[in-house]
Amino acid sequence: MKSISVRIKDIAEKAGVSTGTVDRVLHKRGKVAPDVERRVLQTLKEMNYEPNLIARALGSNKTYHIAALIPDPKFDTYWLAPKQGVEAAESNLKQYGVSVEQFLFNPYDVNHFIALAKEVTRAGCDGILLSPIFYRETLPFFSQWDAQNTPFVLFNTHIPEAEALSYVGQDSYQSGLLAAKLIQYGQSATCTVLVAHIDEEPGNAAHLLKKEQGLRDYFRANDLDALYQIVVVNLDRANKTDFSLKMEQAFKQYPGIKSVYVTTSKAYDIVSWLEEQRIKDIKIIGYDLIPKNLHFLHTGQISFLINQNPKGQGYWGINQLADHLVFKKEVSEVKYLPLDIVTKENAAYYTQPDQVSVSRTLTV
Repeated sequence: MKSISVRIKDIAEKAGVSTGTVDRVLHKRGKVAPDVERRVLQTLKEMNYEPNLIARALGSNKTYHIAALIPDPKFDTYWLAPKQGVEAAESNLKQYGVSVEQFLFNPYDVNHFIALAKEVTRAGCDGILLSPIFYRETLPFFSQWDAQNTPFVLFNTHIPEAEALSYVGQDSYQSGLLAAKLIQYGQSATCTVLVAHIDEEPGNAAHLLKKEQGLRDYFRANDLDALYQIVVVNLDRANKTDFSLKMEQAFKQYPGIKSVYVTTSKAYDIVSWLEEQRIKDIKIIGYDLIPKNLHFLHTGQISFLINQNPKGQGYWGINQLADHLVFKKEVSEVKYLPLDIVTKENAAYYTQPDQVSVSRTLTV
């Protein structure tokens, strides 16, 4: 078992050297005879010595500037939670010299994203947290940040080829599998499933395609292709006429639609349209515990919500960067957050104030 309370004095006594010699070996400064250095290093290994990086960070005057390139919640309330997570992390890490500057872009304006991404690149920060919702437009910036040796962490959307320091969020493919299982639950007859991508172009949003693929693969792997027909519709809430027309066409062409899988946080828009059309008995699976979705969850018009823990994504994203920059820890390439199934019966447990906090305990 590793001990985190081993002192430099303990190392020195066992190795038969002075504490100053151990300090020189640890920090690679000053001259130490090769045989003495080997003896100290062997002793460090035997005693499982771990340097107190937290205390070292507290004693340092260095400031670490992190840029958070995230969608502006004034355009979409979903992004308020990640923003709050970022702010909670900064509050906890401020004592270690961590400073976070938020760059909030319009999630419906790719040019605004590009402009702010360029601003972040010019800023020369120590690390970057971002949600790469514009796949194609983000790729060139990954190369630039790599060239600058600037570590970056992704959240919400996982892009493996980006070679980011880490990804924090859900496994989108697994959440698609889960959604399919929830659709199958209680469904005794042949069913047409409408997959609704809302306000995002699937071809430029990798996480939506992974969700859809997970759904398809579940039915295929369980030999249910003949029972579950999958129909996909891409919807834009800004164009209400087109939104309604596409929904009408889908329900007219596929009268067997019994379930709707909404791959974004906009399940409430589907419910509102169904209400207007007086269409009932449709099972809806959606994402995220935003107020409008929770309202329809409680009325029973949304059957299940999959919680993506957006606050945790922002919070742990900043912490991954701090672990790498400040505490010199190894950071996992992927930090998946749980797939929480929320119903009206357990929603209250998920909507209580978050107690997420980071504890950094000093070793004396």
